[in-house]
Amino acid sequence: MEIKTKKIVVAISGASGSLYAKRLLDNLVPTQNQIAIVMSEHAAQIWNEELDGFDIKKYDRPIFGIRDFNVPFVSGSNAWDACVVIPASMGMIGRIAHGYSDDVIARTADVQMKERKQLILVPRETPYNLIHLENMRLLALAGAMIFPATPSFYSKPKTLEEAVDTVIARILDHLGVENTLRQRWKG
Repeated sequence: MEIKTKKIVVAISGASGSLYAKRLLDNLVPTQNQIAIVMSEHAAQIWNEELDGFDIKKYDRPIFGIRDFNVPFVSGSNAWDACVVIPASMGMIGRIAHGYSDDVIARTADVQMKERKQLILVPRETPYNLIHLENMRLLALAGAMIFPATPSFYSKPKTLEEAVDTVIARILDHLGVENTLRQRWKG
């Protein structure tokens, strides 16, 4: 049986929650899928602080800058299969919701929506104000999937990583990437 590989952009914006992006990459990189990483400058600072300097280059995947508009996935003629913005800052969500494609993450998200490709946004903010909710509503209406970074607890996670993995498992499910990160609900 031939395994269908996907081209997936993992976009990391400047919100707390780098562990979510790291765990997604931990589970995507070993697959046969083509993975590209886009990281904002602020996201890089947060990543280093929250993950004690874990070097993202260890993933051995292309890491594109937020202003590098020469990347292939910013054009509708070369839209990738999926883009996950993880974590998604509310500023980024607002720019995406209103079509303000001033950087590679916002432009990639815009391309994903206009080409009817998969866009998953993982907001890590709390609480939401009305502007946040309206922006997410607009994005959901436009076809994006909103995945709040809200762990589940019925699997009784024992570590922070296991709690984060309850969210990552759901994202991987929606990307069509096999995983065994959590127990399946048996009813």
